[in-house]
Amino acid sequence: MEFEPFPKIPRLARDIVITEMIDGTNASIRIFPADYTCQLSKIIAISDDNKWAMFAGSRTRWITPDEDNYGFAAWARDNAASLFELGEGMHFGEWWGAGIQRRYGMERKVFSLFNVGRWNEQNRPECCDVVPVLYRGEFSEAEIQTALNKLRYWGSFAAPGFKDPEGIIVYHEAAKQMFKKTLTKDEQPKGKVVEKQAA
Repeated sequence: MEFEPFPKIPRLARDIVITEMIDGTNASIRIFPADYTCQLSKIIAISDDNKWAMFAGSRTRWITPDEDNYGFAAWARDNAASLFELGEGMHFGEWWGAGIQRRYGMERKVFSLFNVGRWNEQNRPECCDVVPVLYRGEFSEAEIQTALNKLRYWGSFAAPGFKDPEGIIVYHEAAKQMFKKTLTKDEQPKGKVVEKQAA
């Protein structure tokens, strides 16, 4: 029988990054060598030099413009030249705005990249945004509360002027783990229906 060691436990007092949690739908772009032959029917674009291919994804599956998720695959196909700048690999983000969840008072949809360690306003592809960073530094419950209070007071940083943001994501760098905290109903699991008690 193979020995299974107990995993190392990361220290809590390490760096975290707090970003605004945007209420849209999870989306992803996968860029890979064009000679890769798996699920060819799901390829939505090939780079101009024919070296790279692209998939678009929702949270649970690959999508195409014919089987789309709020138009994300069609948008990715139409913006492929810019999205190939992301480079090889998986690139996760939130597809949000007009017609999706909170809508944020917007008339367009936006793809905001999650990986703020790699992407920022200066180096992102032109067609993408990046989730707003509210804090970077050592773990602090006070900073987590401050980030929530910023959203309560100022509203969304992703969509300035929108006063009903969802909450925050806390990425713990040592644990390589994300945690979320919402401004309302944080104690309830997402999607849980609370039955009203009879008066």
